Amino acid sequence: MSGHSKWHNIQGRKNAQDAKRGKIFQKLSREIYMAAKSGGPDPSGNPALRLVMDKARAANMPKDNIQRAIKKAEGGSEEHYDEITYEGYAPGGVAVLVEALTDNKNRTATSVRTAFTRNGGSLGATGSVAYMFDRKGYIVIDRSTTDADEDQMLMDVMDAGADDLQTSDDAYEIYTDAKEFTGVRDALEKAGYKLADAELTMIPQNTTPVPADKKEQFAHLIDALEDDDDVSNVYTAAADED
Repeated sequence: MSGHSKWHNIQGRKNAQDAKRGKIFQKLSREIYMAAKSGGPDPSGNPALRLVMDKARAANMPKDNIQRAIKKAEGGSEEHYDEITYEGYAPGGVAVLVEALTDNKNRTATSVRTAFTRNGGSLGATGSVAYMFDRKGYIVIDRSTTDADEDQMLMDVMDAGADDLQTSDDAYEIYTDAKEFTGVRDALEKAGYKLADAELTMIPQNTTPVPADKKEQFAHLIDALEDDDDVSNVYTAAADED
């Protein structure tokens, strides 16, 4: 985890994601629907629904869209989606995890495999790279939104129950055990901090630099995966670019 700045990568991809806002809302609606259908429509009693609703709000998804997905679940819709994780390697041997939510496993498997093979990667067997990642809670506080210095932030983060704090010129990045994520997030918000990002994610234990001659291919692979309607999240062990 040391030295790995997700925030750097998140900022770097923000404009591209903004251009795909409609597709992102479609994927979030699917996640909200499944969370509400399996755990109930009340986010106060359904942590999974609350998490995805927070994710939707962070993506500036309209409230009407969120409520529509919840009402669809309440209305007894028979739609069903399976959660599937694909594992593989991008060009240069970089480990990749792909999380999908699909109503057609064959379609999604074919699309994901095609994205890998057409862009210099290879799809692996179950368990081939998952062990290289840890499920973590991840929280970002933009330094421009707080007067807290590093010492104060460290004290508040540890008091909230977090595992690690990484500091850059732009942000405080906080990592938590997955089970403690909700409690840490709520404690920091209660302490008055404005959170720029808060999510459960997969963090690589070690990172791999993308060779210079493979960077374009690598970018095309990640774009192809993220463009897939059935793909919810793409995680890589690529080392951060300066």
